[in-house]
Amino acid sequence: MGQGGFPIDLVLFGLIAVFLVLRLRSVLGRRTGFERPPIDVQAAPAGPRPGPVIEGRAEAPAPAPQRPMPDPASPVGAALARIGSIDRAFDPRRFLSGAETAFRIIVTAFASADRSALRPLLSEETYRTFDAAIAERESRGETQKTEIHSINAATIENAELAATTARITVRFVSDQVNVTLGRDGQPVAGTDAVTEINDLWTFERDISTQDPTWRLVGARSA
Repeated sequence: MGQGGFPIDLVLFGLIAVFLVLRLRSVLGRRTGFERPPIDVQAAPAGPRPGPVIEGRAEAPAPAPQRPMPDPASPVGAALARIGSIDRAFDPRRFLSGAETAFRIIVTAFASADRSALRPLLSEETYRTFDAAIAERESRGETQKTEIHSINAATIENAELAATTARITVRFVSDQVNVTLGRDGQPVAGTDAVTEINDLWTFERDISTQDPTWRLVGARSA
């Protein structure tokens, strides 16, 4: 106890406490307003993340195939109109969409030797041609690798109507990988590179029947 009964030891303890507080503040520092705020993980948006960026720009989706319609005043346009006059459900744009789907199925099925997928989409004569090509490939122990990367254009090149039999020829411009592999797995034909392929396919249908299927009756490279 000091003079007048004042506890000197309390004064000493108080000075020590003030020293410790100042020491802690100098070590830990204080917020200045420029520190990065804490990240609230739960508050992060749950929506889809942005797509990949290539060379500083967002990657654009693959463009839809071009499907221009023939001039109604042209011979092809007039033939399509005659087909529509008999088959009221016929629509050239819907036909092109279905033809594109058939193109993908047929190309893929031929490469994988899927005869069951080919048969309903081909005429009898065309199916026999495809089947013979597949059988020859199988006899040599070869396999075909085909990938359709994109269909850039699908256009109606010609249309005919003979009695109730309609024929429509479509030009497909597509980017594909086509390579034939031998028994040893080495390429014997084609290439692994993406190549633009120009095809002319002719579809046929008897529009007086209830069968809505347009079957492939001819295919050639253009």
